[in-house]
Amino acid sequence: MGKVADIDWEGISGRKYRYHIYPISDSHGAVPANYVFAKKVSGGYTPVYVGETGNISDRFDSHHKMPCIKRHGATHLTTHESSNDVKVRRLEEQDIIKKQNPPCND
Repeated sequence: MGKVADIDWEGISGRKYRYHIYPISDSHGAVPANYVFAKKVSGGYTPVYVGETGNISDRFDSHHKMPCIKRHGATHLTTHESSNDVKVRRLEEQDIIKKQNPPCND
């Protein structure tokens, strides 16, 4: 299907991160990325789970949080290509988690 739109996820730092919104079933290229599973709601999207990966093309079917992600009704995967440096990706991930408090990040 392809990209639906863009969204800015805000971190606790006040920084806004631009993500592309895709249907949850779309596949992605082999690049490092940050991602947010999100649920479409009236007026936008709400985050369900925030993560980072060295390769966004990996399938998420066996993701350790997939049962929670499905239970909370995620409809889309929002992503943006990120750094090869895992520390950079994790800083962004934690920044967003601390602001958005998604239910599947515990």
